[in-house]
Amino acid sequence: MRRSLLLSAALPAVAALALAGCASEADTSSSASATPSASVDCSPESLQTLTPGTLKVGTDTPAYPPYFEDDDPSNGKGFESAVAYAVAEELGFSQDQVTWVTVPFNKSYAPGAKDFDFDINQISITPKRQKAVDFSEGYYTVNQAVVALEDSPIANATTLAELQEAKLGAQVGTTSLDFITEDIQPTQEPMVYNDTNDAKSALEAGQIDGIVVDLPTAYYVTAVEFDNAKIVGQFPAQEGGEEFGLLMAKGSPLVTCVNQALTSLKDSGELQQIQDEWLVGKDAPYFTE
Repeated sequence: MRRSLLLSAALPAVAALALAGCASEADTSSSASATPSASVDCSPESLQTLTPGTLKVGTDTPAYPPYFEDDDPSNGKGFESAVAYAVAEELGFSQDQVTWVTVPFNKSYAPGAKDFDFDINQISITPKRQKAVDFSEGYYTVNQAVVALEDSPIANATTLAELQEAKLGAQVGTTSLDFITEDIQPTQEPMVYNDTNDAKSALEAGQIDGIVVDLPTAYYVTAVEFDNAKIVGQFPAQEGGEEFGLLMAKGSPLVTCVNQALTSLKDSGELQQIQDEWLVGKDAPYFTE
C-alpha cells in the first residue's frame, strides 16, 4: 500500500504522513540496479520512454497520504507525487507530459513487461526484487514502527522482548510483515491483511495488539486517523538502511538517467525540501533489545 503530525495549524504537516505500510520484503539494499554514467545521453528527446514525449508513472489505488493526497497522484500533492514530478522535470517532462497508471503493489515487482516507465509506491529495494526488476537509487530511507491503541497490552512497551507475546498485524507482501516474522519474532503468528486499511480496522476492533507500518504512516495514523492510538516505538534502521526506490522494468534504458535526476535533486536540496514538506513528524522512541 502506500499513503500518507499536530492538527489545526499543523494540518498541512499532518497530512504529511500517512497510511501505506507498503515497504516490502526483507533483505533491503541501499544499492540500486544501476549507477549513473556520464556517457548516457539523458536529453528528453533521447529518453526511451514507452510513449515518446510522455512519462508513464505507476502507483497503486487507493493512493494514501502522506505519499499522495485525495487519492489523486496527478495533483502533485503528497511526498511521492511530488517526487515523481520533480524527477519528471529533471528528465525534461512537463507536468502535462506525465500520465499515471494503476499498478497493484504486488504486481509492480513481478517479472515481465511493464506498462509504466517507473513505479513509485513505497517499494523497498531488495535483492530478491532486483532479480526481476530494476530500481533507481533510494529516494527515502525509512524505519519500521509499531502502532497500538492507548489501552493495548503493548502500549507502554519499550523493548523488543515486551513485544514477544503480542498479536501483531501488517499488510501482505511488505517489509513491515517481514519485520514482524524475522526481527520481532513473536510467539503468535502475525495477522496478515490485504492492505493497511484492513489492518487498522482490526486494530480498532481490538482483534490485534498492534500493527507494524513504516514510520511516516505511523505518524499519520496516530495524528489523523485515530484519537486513541500511539506510536509505541520505532526500530533502528537495519544495516544498509531500508530504502524506497523507483521501480523499472528489468533492463530499462531509463535507470541511469533516473538516477542522475535523483542525484541532482539530492545535491540541490530539493528532495530534502519535499521530504520536509510532506514527511514531518515528532520523534518516536526507539525500542531497545
